[in-house]
Amino acid sequence: MDEDQDDAATLRALRTVLDAGHLATPDDLPHVLALAAASVGWDATMYLVDQEQRVLVHAPVRGTPQAEPLSIEGTSAGRAFERVEPVRTAGGTGIWLPLLDGVDRLGVVHYTVPASTNLSDPDVEDRYRLLTHLTGHLVAAKTPYGTGLERLTLLRPRTVASELLHSLLPPRTFGCPGLVVSGILEPAYGVAADAYDLDVVGRTANLAILDATGHDLRGTVLSAAALAALRSARKEGRGLYDLARAVDDVVAQQGRHEVFITGVLAELEVRSGRLRYLNAGHPAPLVMRHGKVAKELSGGRQIVFGLGRGEATIAEEHLERDDVLVFYTDGITEARGADGAFFGLDRFTDLLERGAAAGLPAPETLRRVTHAVMEHQRGVLQDDATILVAHWSGGEELALNASR
Repeated sequence: MDEDQDDAATLRALRTVLDAGHLATPDDLPHVLALAAASVGWDATMYLVDQEQRVLVHAPVRGTPQAEPLSIEGTSAGRAFERVEPVRTAGGTGIWLPLLDGVDRLGVVHYTVPASTNLSDPDVEDRYRLLTHLTGHLVAAKTPYGTGLERLTLLRPRTVASELLHSLLPPRTFGCPGLVVSGILEPAYGVAADAYDLDVVGRTANLAILDATGHDLRGTVLSAAALAALRSARKEGRGLYDLARAVDDVVAQQGRHEVFITGVLAELEVRSGRLRYLNAGHPAPLVMRHGKVAKELSGGRQIVFGLGRGEATIAEEHLERDDVLVFYTDGITEARGADGAFFGLDRFTDLLERGAAAGLPAPETLRRVTHAVMEHQRGVLQDDATILVAHWSGGEELALNASR
């Protein structure tokens, strides 16, 4: 196939996705992808990651049988998901691609191509890469309009509290030039009252992690109200002091001085690495440098949200290139095993450092950490376990997608 034919084939596949996807419902998208692949003589199958990120669930074309889920551990599909990179299948006529919305991992796509197709040909690589990227963006854009795909990723029912909170959280991973932010919250089905948030305006990233007292719907509603207050104040362009005041006011009003929230609010200048933060009775964030946990950020203190403002101070830290900020809730370090032993800060930092040493993308390290916390408690958390990490790259874009 000459260059003009290659370009025409790629354009045909992309046009099929756009044209067929225009009026598609979310659960039509596996069919849209299959149509686009068929337009260039390929077969395509979509798999979505389940809510606990343990398996990849087949998203069938409507009216066709659903295949069994694929384990993330020990499979070619799982490696493509874990490493965010293409993985060839045996025989040379198939390839797994991570399905992404930006840098947020949604699942994987498998392409089967004719034996005469060279998967290493740059034009062929462009075709499957662009087709997968466009499909990932479409999945993310369409999902809020129907539960057809999301149902596949829920392997058991969610509680009302969990449904409320997960509907408010930002995507698990976000990237922009100089910064990648990733968050995760466990358990996925019975969550109580942890939350994290992200807001990037211009070259400033606002980060937040919150932990409300209580393990019932009341605590979840309080976290939801705090998130709303935080976002409302941000939209008015208010700074850290005023953001903290907005959260404190709504927690005091709704919690009636009986329920409160700990948390960290932070503001990172992406161009310079200047970090300003305020800690309301929460575990101190960590700074990873050169793959090791280098320090705790122990400044910026104020009383916990909802118990009175008191005197607040904002601390400042200047990051070095490739530093990673780690925010977490005490459900990580205070998770108790069957013998009563805490998971502990040492075990937590060891897993973070091992992930860095292995060159894992931040979302994959978080996935493995939360699974380790769950296993420490034999699958039953006594408290929510939440982590938010921000990798600052000193002004250069971090490549966490298959185009690197």
